[in-house]
Amino acid sequence: MNDLDFVAMQNSTSVRPAALPLPMRLARPAIHTLSALAPSLAARLAERLFLTPRRHRAPARESTALATARRTIVHVGDSRVTTWTWGHGPVVLLVHGWGGRGAQLAGFVEPLVASSCSVVTFDAPGHGTSPETQSSIVAFVDAIRAIDRALGPMEGVIAHSIGAIAAARALYEGRGAQAAVFIAPPADLVLHSHTLLEILGFGRRARELMQARIERRLSVAWAALDVRSYAAAMSTPLLVVHDRDDNEVPWQDGAIIARAWPDAVFSTTGSLGHRRILRDPSVIRAVAAFVAERVRPEMAAPAHDELTLLTPS
Repeated sequence: MNDLDFVAMQNSTSVRPAALPLPMRLARPAIHTLSALAPSLAARLAERLFLTPRRHRAPARESTALATARRTIVHVGDSRVTTWTWGHGPVVLLVHGWGGRGAQLAGFVEPLVASSCSVVTFDAPGHGTSPETQSSIVAFVDAIRAIDRALGPMEGVIAHSIGAIAAARALYEGRGAQAAVFIAPPADLVLHSHTLLEILGFGRRARELMQARIERRLSVAWAALDVRSYAAAMSTPLLVVHDRDDNEVPWQDGAIIARAWPDAVFSTTGSLGHRRILRDPSVIRAVAAFVAERVRPEMAAPAHDELTLLTPS
């Protein structure tokens, strides 16, 4: 069994219908029936669910962090994206994941500002303070491009989960950076997405139709967002950090991306899961040091001994 086989197995077994929230469990039989009788209609429902991120109440610590930042509105097409900036110097962009908020990565602000960096985060369309109800990875990429033009150039990027896929695509399309850190990145969006929809009760035909609808809507094939397809062409120094107890994105996904990206460094942690990893002091110190050493080498203090670092073979 290779890593891809393992990830497929993990994604198909790590989430069971019994683990779904009660409303989703109750809706599952109806979705299954709709998929069988009217797959086109089921595909429209799946599309709406797939492009509508859930919003969660922000804890007080995030509001406290944002209160010390400079707030700016950046226009992304017809959308208005709120950004927050701390410090002065080379720009390091913080990118949240699906259903997240920019302030979730605020723990990285203090050490980067201490290294004379300017730190920028934002709420992607459909997330946090943004008024839209729907979003997509393409919307994330567009936001990164607009922020790079308005507040950049971006010299470093720290991205979480799905945000890492968007950051990688932006780097590939020419938003160069001196350093990148991907925290808990998924390696196979197609597999992960279809598995989740299958668990929700959507049949194969409905899932295929949903993918085709979204590709037409966004004018992007999902394959174009697969980091593995272009990672070999990347030159930005990359650190991938992934927790072995991540129940949402298997840590092997991070290893796969790190192996495909030239000279990437792969770091594993334990007992932090998918989100608490963003607040762990050791992770924060090591990630900030990795970025600062490359963006402001004269100001950085090495901290690589904070984590277990592996070089993918």
